[in-house]
Amino acid sequence: MSGSAPRAVLQLSGELNIYRALELKQQLLDALAATDALEISLEGVSELDSSGLQLLIAVKQAALAEGKTLALLDHSAAVVEVIELFDLAAFFGDPLLMPCATL
Repeated sequence: MSGSAPRAVLQLSGELNIYRALELKQQLLDALAATDALEISLEGVSELDSSGLQLLIAVKQAALAEGKTLALLDHSAAVVEVIELFDLAAFFGDPLLMPCATL
């Protein structure tokens, strides 16, 4: 980890799906290698399929294996839907915006 930037932010936009997963894989792993803490903003992600989800899981696992931090930020509605569908919020450990309960 020495020589790495302490923190970096990467913004993803568009589709995070099977057609872009391979293209994005090296970009995400390179970004992780260059820092101790990578934050990925998902605000602009319009679609997330199982391949995109597998990519996020693989990057999270790589971060854990290297003793680094990965945080997913600004989840779009498409991202929240898939993370909730597969019950992976706890795995990623990132807060998702949840509607307030009414009393």
